[in-house]
Amino acid sequence: MSDEFDFSPGAQVPLMGAAGQTAATQALASAAYRDSPITEILKADNEWHQSTIKGGSRTKEGEKRNLFAPNLGEAFSRAVQTRTLGAGRAALVQSFGIEAQTVVEHCLAANHIRKERDRRLTVVTVVFGVLFLPGLLIWLGVFALRRGLSKGVAKGAGAIGTLLLVAVGVLAVIVLLFLPFDGVLGWYLRGMILMPVVGWYLAKRISESTAKDLRERWSALLAGGGIGAKVPDAVPGHPGEASREELRQGLQRLTAEQQSNVVFYAGPKGILGMGTRWGGWQLAEQLVPKDPGTEIHGFRSWDVIKAIHDQLKMLERGPLNTGGFPTPSVKHWIVSPVGQGAGAVSRPEGQDVEAYQIKPHEIQRICNEQQFGSGNRHYLGVQFTLWDGQLVLTMLISVTVLHETLRIEVTGHALGPVHGLFTTGPSPKTVTTPKMVKFWESNTRTLPLVDNDEVVRLAVRAPLLWYPPILDHLGGKLVLPEPFGLRHAWAEQPWLHRFMADDALRTATPVLRATHSAALRVLQEHNVDTSRFGDRAGVLSGQVQDPTPSKADTYNA
Repeated sequence: MSDEFDFSPGAQVPLMGAAGQTAATQALASAAYRDSPITEILKADNEWHQSTIKGGSRTKEGEKRNLFAPNLGEAFSRAVQTRTLGAGRAALVQSFGIEAQTVVEHCLAANHIRKERDRRLTVVTVVFGVLFLPGLLIWLGVFALRRGLSKGVAKGAGAIGTLLLVAVGVLAVIVLLFLPFDGVLGWYLRGMILMPVVGWYLAKRISESTAKDLRERWSALLAGGGIGAKVPDAVPGHPGEASREELRQGLQRLTAEQQSNVVFYAGPKGILGMGTRWGGWQLAEQLVPKDPGTEIHGFRSWDVIKAIHDQLKMLERGPLNTGGFPTPSVKHWIVSPVGQGAGAVSRPEGQDVEAYQIKPHEIQRICNEQQFGSGNRHYLGVQFTLWDGQLVLTMLISVTVLHETLRIEVTGHALGPVHGLFTTGPSPKTVTTPKMVKFWESNTRTLPLVDNDEVVRLAVRAPLLWYPPILDHLGGKLVLPEPFGLRHAWAEQPWLHRFMADDALRTATPVLRATHSAALRVLQEHNVDTSRFGDRAGVLSGQVQDPTPSKADTYNA
C-alpha cells in the first residue's frame, strides 16, 4: 500500500460492530479481558487451525509453573496486537462476520489498562521490594516453594505449603520483635522483613481493582453492553508523537486489508475466512446456435457474470411478504491458491492494486482470460452474515468458457460460530466447605478475585513491562495459527447447530436458481440454444435439495 493512502478523518474509534455482526465481535473481544489460565485457549482449536503456547516452564498438562506466565487475557491481547499491528507483519486473512478493528482495539484497551496497573505495581515493587531486596528475595522464595507444593501430586501438599507460609510469617514476627541489632542496620533489617509485606498489601489493592474493571468489561461485552474500547495510544496529541500516529495508521490499514477482494484457497481448509466448501453444483453444456445456419452472437464470461450479479442483488425481494433473505453482500472475488500447509499468505501488489483492492478492469480481465492453468481465478460471491455474525454463508459462482462448452459452477461455503469458550462469562471465585457441626450441610463463600499467588505474579511481572520479550522468554507466549485471521482461527462447524445447518442448506436452492435464470437469459439474448441448459438446470435444482452437506474439498466421494 502506498504511504499516501488517505487515513482521514483522524484517530476516531468507531462504534462496536456493524449491524448483524455484534455477537461474534464481542465474544472475540472479550478474550482480551479474561483472567483464565492461558491453556484455556487451546480448547478453542479447530480441525484446521491450532494455537500453541511457546516458551516458559510448564507441566505436561500445560499449567502455569512460574511467576512470569501470562493468563489468557494478557497472552491473547499481546499476541493479537503484535500480529495485526506489528512492524513488518505478514498479510492477514479477512475476518468475515466480525469487525476485526474493534477486536484489536479492545486488545489495545486491555493492554493499556494492564500497563497502567503495572506502572503502579512497578513503583510499589521498587519502593517496597527492590530497596529491600534481600527480604524480597526471601519472601519470593517462600511463595515459589509454596506455589510448587500446592501443585504437587502428593496428598496434603497444598496444606504443607500453607503451613510453610504461616511458619515463615511467625518467624518474621519473632525476628522483628527480638532482632539483636540497633541503629540503621537494625531498622533496615526490620524493614527488609516488613516492607515487602506492606508492598504486597498495596499491590493486592491495585490488582483487585484492575481485575474488577477487566471482569466488568468482559461481562458487559458478552451481555451486549456498550462499553467501548478506549485507546488513547492511538490518538496523537501533537505531530511529534510518531508511535501514536503509527498505531493509528496501523488500525486504518487493518480495516483496509479486511475490505480486500482477494481471498485464499487452501485445499481441504477451503477458502480461508469463508470456511470449507460443503457442496458444489455444475452446469456444463455445449454452446449451439438457436437456429440452424446462424451463429452465436459473441459474448464473454464477464457478460454472464454481470447478469448473475444483477439477479443476485434481487434475492432479498420475493413474491410473498414472508421475511425471507436479508440483504446479501454481492461482491467480485479474486481467489488465489495457496497450499494446505502454507504458513503465510501475501497480498498482490502492483499497478492493478489499490488499497488492497484489485481494480475493476483487472477483475474483468481475470474473469475472461484466466480460466485454465495457473494463476488467480474470478468468483462472484453472495454472502449472508447471520446469527449476529456467528454464521457466515457464502455462495461462489464462476463462469468459464472453454472451446464450445460453457460451465457455470456454484459452490457453498459455511463458517460456523466462534468457539463456546469465547461466549462464556466470568464466574465468581468461590469455595465450598462443610459446616463444623452440621457436617451434612456446607457453606459457600466468595473469594477475592486476586489471591496471594496472583498478587506476587503481577508484582514480579510489572517491572519487566519495558521489555516484553523477557516476559515471553520467562513465562511463555501465545503463538497464533497461521495464516492468521481473527474469525476463522476459532470457528466451529455450523453443522452441530440444527438451525444454522438448515440456514446453510436453504440458501443454496434460491442462489442456484437465480444464477441459472440470469445465465439462461444472457444465452437466449446471444442466440444460444438453451434447451439442454434448461434441462440440466432442472436436474441440478433437484440435486441441490439433498439435505446432506459434504466435504466437497476433500474429493473423496
